Amino acid sequence: MRSRLAAVVVIGTAAATVLGAGPATAAPRPGRHVLNGSQPHWLGKARAAGNAPADSSTISFGLLLKLRDQAGAEATLASISDPDSANYGNWLTNSQFVSRYAPAASDVSSVQSWLKSQGFALTETLGGMYVEASGTTAQINKTFGTKMENYSYLGQTVHANSTALSLPDGTPSSVVGVLAGVTGLDQGSALKKPADTLPGPDTGFRIGTPCSSYFGEKIAKDYPAAEGKKQPYVTCGYVPKQYESAYGESDLLKHGINGRGVTVAITDAFASPTIAKDTKIYNSRHGLPAWSRNQFSQITPGPNGYDNVSDCGGSGWYGEETLDVESVHSMAPGAKVVYVGAKDCNAGLDDAWAATIDHHVADIVTNSWGTANDNIADITQTSVDFYSQFSLEAALTGITVDFSSGDDGDQTAGGTSPADKTVDFPADLPYVTGVGGTSVGIDKHGDRSFEYGWQNDYSSLSADGKSWVDEAYSSGGGGGTSVIFPQPFYQRGVVPDSISKYFGSTRMRAVPDISMPGDANTGLRVGQTQTFPDGVYYDEYRIGGTSLASPLLAGMQAVASQKAHHPVGFANPLYYKEAGTSAIRDIVAPKTPVHQVRINLNNGTDTADGTTTLLQTIDAQSSTIHSTRGYDAETGVGSPGAKFFH
Repeated sequence: MRSRLAAVVVIGTAAATVLGAGPATAAPRPGRHVLNGSQPHWLGKARAAGNAPADSSTISFGLLLKLRDQAGAEATLASISDPDSANYGNWLTNSQFVSRYAPAASDVSSVQSWLKSQGFALTETLGGMYVEASGTTAQINKTFGTKMENYSYLGQTVHANSTALSLPDGTPSSVVGVLAGVTGLDQGSALKKPADTLPGPDTGFRIGTPCSSYFGEKIAKDYPAAEGKKQPYVTCGYVPKQYESAYGESDLLKHGINGRGVTVAITDAFASPTIAKDTKIYNSRHGLPAWSRNQFSQITPGPNGYDNVSDCGGSGWYGEETLDVESVHSMAPGAKVVYVGAKDCNAGLDDAWAATIDHHVADIVTNSWGTANDNIADITQTSVDFYSQFSLEAALTGITVDFSSGDDGDQTAGGTSPADKTVDFPADLPYVTGVGGTSVGIDKHGDRSFEYGWQNDYSSLSADGKSWVDEAYSSGGGGGTSVIFPQPFYQRGVVPDSISKYFGSTRMRAVPDISMPGDANTGLRVGQTQTFPDGVYYDEYRIGGTSLASPLLAGMQAVASQKAHHPVGFANPLYYKEAGTSAIRDIVAPKTPVHQVRINLNNGTDTADGTTTLLQTIDAQSSTIHSTRGYDAETGVGSPGAKFFH
């Protein structure tokens, strides 16, 4: 990892700066002020795509301004989020955050005036620290001393500045001194993807059968034994009532403790055109209350406001929205749900997420997307600062922010090379809750018969059908140690040094914080309109990933907020304080291997092209992260326990 990242210098508790790595920077014109680190580090991995953005093309971007007193903001947060503090829960209002910690109003005004003087149009200013603007390619090239180009990167065509950005000679010192960086010009650093791969409405998908309605219901008697006995078929996907029962909500819901009075926001890209109809059918089929008036709403750019739909895998985001909305409503049927659909999966999603926080759209924000690593060579320092500052604003103002930790373990695919280990960003931000994944067995009584870390191996059926062969790692909840962020205050004394010590003596941020079900073989049954060979209609399928874990937790947090009569707010200090108590269920590895038999439809919809049979090994030991007593990099402090709603 050091060879990939050069040297790391830790700054405060929320950011790190990388020195040395990156492509050569073209010499700026004399008299210009260079914005260090603004040339995309990933350019060496990309190729020119030709057809640079036309001079007249409009590009949206934003200027990030430095916080006035980040150290003071962090100290305040440590006090008001500590359950043992007399100040616990005294969250700031947005105006208090701006007046205490955001850049001075005069500095913001100077930046706005300067942008106008360069011919740019202003759109919105968020948190007093992010000024959104737009202009033509020609204006951007001239003002920032660069040339915007198109590149082919990670299978997508993106635009980016080809050289480091710089400010013209004569730029006011009030602008130079407060500017932290420019976002939106470098699309490659802003690429996001859902935390799992989902079928879109244009591609029908069904689960293979036989499958079980609860864990262990049906035994695969016609297939080989494993560990000396026949194994059960995977579930058909748990339904809402099973999760409500297994995680201790059933009695609360009967007494009206269902998230009423709490708002949960979901941020994704785009918006499913069938979400209202799909959720209406889903709620009816699974005994969930129908949406009351204004209980579900969407904030979107409108039908003509979306960009890069094909490059961003538009239809896949429809499935993500469906999973998120149905998961939250399953666990918090009384909570308001606001879906925020960004115009694209690049800077548009950054802006939508930040606006959701700054406008205090909700008490809880769940996000099932991210980048596959937190390597600063792929993520710009400005992106790190952007997410750090807005997540700090959220935490200080009492907003709970959850991020899926990813579906690929520590990114080594079951390998062992430390240099390949990484975690997902933004799940490793110190001021968000990184949500990992578990594999859960829910029995016929609705109880958790087991819960282990989600790290899967699959074995194939041998050619003669008499044994299981070729066991290999498949997927698992993301976890490990950040290379960007040092250890936050709430992890001290809880996270073992063997996990948190990463760069010499510097203890680093560990992920995840807490976990919920993510294993697709014990996932949630969701309903969505899809296109099948015989038509377009609503159908249901089983899906998982930490894209499931995050909204399930968000629903539980809404119920907890109602029961406590106050917002959960920044929840990490509470979860780490409760580690080892009945409020948090410690997750440890199974003493003997646990298996399930899974049938896949080869064409995804029916048996016309045959089926494939696999044996799943739950919490596979081929993974490089494992469940242990206490905190571990597979499940964090554990999962919600019997006293989670105390």
